[in-house]
Amino acid sequence: MTAATDVEEVELANTAFYETMERGDFDALSTLWLHDEISCVHPGWPVLSGRGDVLRSYALIMANTEYIQFFLTDVVVTVADDTALVTCTENILSGGPAEEAGELGPLVGQLVVATNAFRRTPEGWKLWSHHGSPVLAETGESGESDDGPDDVDQAPA
Repeated sequence: MTAATDVEEVELANTAFYETMERGDFDALSTLWLHDEISCVHPGWPVLSGRGDVLRSYALIMANTEYIQFFLTDVVVTVADDTALVTCTENILSGGPAEEAGELGPLVGQLVVATNAFRRTPEGWKLWSHHGSPVLAETGESGESDDGPDDVDQAPA
């Protein structure tokens, strides 16, 4: 296989991962992960190791999320032999349980930077590890304080 084909296949596997979460399709999500030792870090969670704990976490997320949509940006795919890394920013829009029957609950936006590790198998590229970290918003306009070196009046020596 060519490197370009590998990158395209990994991109498809990565997209499938997010699309199955958007659809809430746990069975399809389960087929995307390796059967060996896998790991996952959701933002704010401890490291989850092993297929049972990782898949259980996704079942809980899917059961408690009425609506979720991922807009991926800054996607970079790197392939080395039978291992691939995808880094990206997950621009997440999600909604909780409806407050009234038939209505979507309040929507919340969140930014998460993620690294997804894949391994090539006879069945295609499978997830080995997912790690997501929240992006913390800056409080100031420039992110710098006003008493930086450029703001200090220096007296002549």
